[in-house]
Amino acid sequence: MANAPVQRMSQLMAKTLRDDPADAEVLSHKLLVRAGYIRRTAAGVWTWLPLGKRVLANVERIVREEMDAIGAQEVLLPALLPREPYEATGRWDEYGAELFRLKDRKGGDYLLGPTHEEIFTLLVKDQASSYKDLPVILYQIQTKFRDEARPRAGILRGREFLMKDSYSFDLADEGLAESYALHRQAYQRIFDRLGLDYRICAATAGAMGGSKSEEFLAPAAAGEDTFADCPNCDFAANTEAITYELKPVDASDVPAVEEIPTPDTPTIETLAASLGVPASATLKNLLVKVDGEIVAIGVPGDREVDLDKAEAHFAPATVELVTAEDFVGRPDLVRGYVGPQGLEKVRYIADPRVAPGTAWITGANKENTHAKNVVAGRDFEVDEYVDVVVVQEGDPCPKCGTGLKLDRAIEIGHIFQLGRKYADALKLDVLGQNGKPVRVTMGSYGIGVSRAVAALAEQHADEQGLVWPKEVAPADVHVVAAGKALQTELALDVSQKLAAAGVRVLVDDRAGVSPGVKFTDAELIGVPQILVAGRRAGEGVVELKDRKTGEREELTVEEAIARLTA
Repeated sequence: MANAPVQRMSQLMAKTLRDDPADAEVLSHKLLVRAGYIRRTAAGVWTWLPLGKRVLANVERIVREEMDAIGAQEVLLPALLPREPYEATGRWDEYGAELFRLKDRKGGDYLLGPTHEEIFTLLVKDQASSYKDLPVILYQIQTKFRDEARPRAGILRGREFLMKDSYSFDLADEGLAESYALHRQAYQRIFDRLGLDYRICAATAGAMGGSKSEEFLAPAAAGEDTFADCPNCDFAANTEAITYELKPVDASDVPAVEEIPTPDTPTIETLAASLGVPASATLKNLLVKVDGEIVAIGVPGDREVDLDKAEAHFAPATVELVTAEDFVGRPDLVRGYVGPQGLEKVRYIADPRVAPGTAWITGANKENTHAKNVVAGRDFEVDEYVDVVVVQEGDPCPKCGTGLKLDRAIEIGHIFQLGRKYADALKLDVLGQNGKPVRVTMGSYGIGVSRAVAALAEQHADEQGLVWPKEVAPADVHVVAAGKALQTELALDVSQKLAAAGVRVLVDDRAGVSPGVKFTDAELIGVPQILVAGRRAGEGVVELKDRKTGEREELTVEEAIARLTA
């Protein structure tokens, strides 16, 4: 085994901190800064210090090895990209303010790439001309850019981040399904090797488009995604992707609509209290503007509209809430008393829970008046059914009916069956076996490489600091010289012997630093094994501590070296 370098902390470009950064809100941000892995350069922009770069490189290595194992070929595309391909697919405008746009000195429009579907498509269009050139999987590990409005949580949500993005190109949908399955399996191996706890969840395709999409989510309190997990079956999904079946009911016994006076009840809470009914008996009608057009969204009164779901449904259109000005000149829209019956020139979208035959108490489109016995499909028509409610803990599992559990998670990977969206926009064809053009079908697959480091820090930490899994740790063993010359001499000697056997060593040989500070730093930095040259150094005895379990054992130097090189 080749010699591994010894990293001496007396020469290391990193300073540990005793206190959390003032702007740090999540655990990974606090610990990665305090332990000397990263430093803030600007809002959402981070510098990787030597220890952090080692961890990042280890994540990259694992990703590369598993991508290469499925036959993927690595390339490197530019980060500075021309406007035209993104305009052809519509994403120049769809990305909105999150896209970093710039002009060159001649006035040409460019962007800093947030993702590279268009450029990979053009690369294959240039390189592949025949069915014999496909299938192919290409990938890169490269810096991406998004102009986040509120960059936060350290490297979890930055304006610049490292990502592995890969793309499959196939002749037929069956081939796409195989490429998708290869990536799915590779991702499982990657995240298993990284030591991450994760769930594979059904997801929405969003602006990426495509027919099938799954997320790899790492449960963590700092997560920005909410996913639902069924304790009884294998169902798991991002809450934005959960859908329910439309189940019409018989309304033949429901009396005719009856208007009832309800003064001073403009909210669901005041209405339910006034009538002595549960909020679930009422129909809430939220008015939004979709590219300026007023649209009503109907949901049961005890549920909230998930605006993220609504935005995903109407994308790429812009969705915003109505304001008081939007009611001016609209006598059919009475603020606080809107009902779906009698609405004029307003599209009505409803959640599947507002199924045909269901009866509701809702606004009567008159001031201080509501209506009861308002039946969907009899008294008003729904233009489109869309799952738009916020999923709640205990909602029935769509697969087996058991109450769902909700948890927060970090998105660490996402895979899409894109189909021909980008191939159509950029006219990616190859000649088929019959000599006729065949439109290529694509898949897109991403892993947040820098984000995975943050996810690991969230999941692998305790009260003392980080606890890295062995394969991603910046070193295999952290050797601590307690302070005296003899102890430092022994620590350096052991470090060289370990390195000669291929063990990656970080040795704390700092002079003038107390043993207590060194021990605290060792816990904070989080290398899997801590080897201390302390009070029995003169006897050739050292202490080996497992960072994760806290177990300690006194060993001779020879025993310790044998243990660590086994």
